[in-house]
Amino acid sequence: MTDPLPLAPFAAVRLAGYTKADQSEILGEGADPFGVADAGLTWLPKEDHFGVRHEGRLVAHTGLLSLPMSVGGVDVEVMGVGGVAVAPDLRGHGLARLVVGAALDHARTRGPRHALLFCRPPLVELYRRLGWRTLERDVEVGQPDGPVVMPLRTMWIPLHDDEPWPDGPVRLLSYPM
Repeated sequence: MTDPLPLAPFAAVRLAGYTKADQSEILGEGADPFGVADAGLTWLPKEDHFGVRHEGRLVAHTGLLSLPMSVGGVDVEVMGVGGVAVAPDLRGHGLARLVVGAALDHARTRGPRHALLFCRPPLVELYRRLGWRTLERDVEVGQPDGPVVMPLRTMWIPLHDDEPWPDGPVRLLSYPM
């Protein structure tokens, strides 16, 4: 691992928007920059965006979206976190912590008790280090032909007072974020 750069010169800010060009600025032009195309899912765009710039270049991003869910048959709202991206040449310097932290700080002002994200198994440990917990049950998500079980790992974090995750079957009542 690279020696971490000091975070002091970096600041996460709310972005006015986030485009495909912004994503390419961070991750390059690859066909599957998040490595999830094989999951065959339809995803929702995020509404709120947070980023980090370094020397004029966008080098990290996280998106946020309020989503309806059913947990144990009770309708709840969660804050979906997605589109987490850090430029490959700056990974290992704490930028994911910085940009995800800014998104979660904003999510805490919105009301939901929990945030949720979906990730590939190799990223679970990164999110655990950031305070996220693995949801050890299947999660159904909406798709064009009806609900499917999310093939990626589901992780959650309390937004207020270490609120526990509610018990019961989990269904995202929309496409994933």
